[in-house]
Amino acid sequence: MKKILVVFLLMVVALPMVAADTSSFDLASGMNKFWNEMGLMSFFQGDGWKNAVMIAVGCFLLFLAIKKEYEPLLLLPIAFGMILTNLPFAGLFHSAMWNDEFLNPESPFYHSYRHIMAEGGLLDILYIGVKAGVYPCLIFLGVGAMTDFGPLIANPKSLLLGAAAQIGIFATFLVTQMDWFGFTPEQAASIGIIGGADGPTAIFLTTKLAPELLGPIAVAAYSYMALVPVIQPPIMRMLTTKKERMIRMSQLREVSKREKMLFPIIVAIVVSLILPSAATLIGCLMLGNLMKESGVVDRLSKAAQNELNNIVVIFLGTTVGATATAEAFLNMQTLSILCVGIVAFGCGTAGGVLLAKLMNLFLKEKINPLIGSAGVSAVPMAARVSQVEGQKADPRNFLLMHAMGPNVAGVIGSAVAAGILLSFLG
Repeated sequence: MKKILVVFLLMVVALPMVAADTSSFDLASGMNKFWNEMGLMSFFQGDGWKNAVMIAVGCFLLFLAIKKEYEPLLLLPIAFGMILTNLPFAGLFHSAMWNDEFLNPESPFYHSYRHIMAEGGLLDILYIGVKAGVYPCLIFLGVGAMTDFGPLIANPKSLLLGAAAQIGIFATFLVTQMDWFGFTPEQAASIGIIGGADGPTAIFLTTKLAPELLGPIAVAAYSYMALVPVIQPPIMRMLTTKKERMIRMSQLREVSKREKMLFPIIVAIVVSLILPSAATLIGCLMLGNLMKESGVVDRLSKAAQNELNNIVVIFLGTTVGATATAEAFLNMQTLSILCVGIVAFGCGTAGGVLLAKLMNLFLKEKINPLIGSAGVSAVPMAARVSQVEGQKADPRNFLLMHAMGPNVAGVIGSAVAAGILLSFLG
């Protein structure tokens, strides 16, 4: 290692001397310029230490993604994007280019996307897909192609549980508008969507309403999604008795292919007519699902599930991580978002469980309240948590397929909730 370091230092000194015309090259000024332009030196100047802290945070998130496998598909690119954007003088992402005053055509500082393409760094160019809302929609296309809505169709009551789990979104939205939080209604809505445990939806809504909070909200949303097995079980056990957790549910009926094909068409049309602002997300979700269920475009379905989804995840994760600059992340506002976000997520979990308990007062065939917690749209992790908790009370109880109903309903519910907030505030 020492030999490599010595060789590197010799190359640093020798290359300028070899490459330049010695008659016009001032070695002292050249070395001084090289020294001053080293990103390493900025860590010791002004607020440069904040960049070092953010790089350390990015490395910690990489540890969680790689070692602990917490949502690695998105947390890994987000963490690395966070590192890249905080490298001094690298010029990969310029947050100033995305301020409202620069994107407002009436502002004297306005610049167009053409300017970004010419003057921006690599991550600035890729970020256009986030700002335009393209990447989250393409993610939904892939999610739809991987989702089986059969359990929801077989048990329509689970749609109510998925809707109840969105209470965390609206409760947080109302609470965070209090003066002492200091958030605008648009920021409060973007923070509240964390309660839906749906990363693409959180990113989609935040880019529309509060792009300045995209980094903290994305990190919070995906971190809490990864921590579903840690956050949800205590809430589920606190709100249910052992007798309730032991409730066995009858086997779901078989859903026909015709029902599965009609479902995405009907949902896309009905939701879009009632709530046009949700048409983008719901339309892509249902298009992906229709491609899967129709069976006539298998190549397109597989491409949406695999190649397209994987490419978009890389672009989305890296560029969202790039918004987590030191200025945007290291402040009390970010700490508030992280704290409020986990409360929103907990409220969503509790909402689904409590509605299931309420429904049991009127239903002849009881629902195991544990499946209500799967109404948050962390698919399929939340459904698996319901299964695990149910088997702790009764090892022969199988809740996974029942929990998948509220789970996929939560995906629809979070997109609808985002559409409602966007229609009011967008």
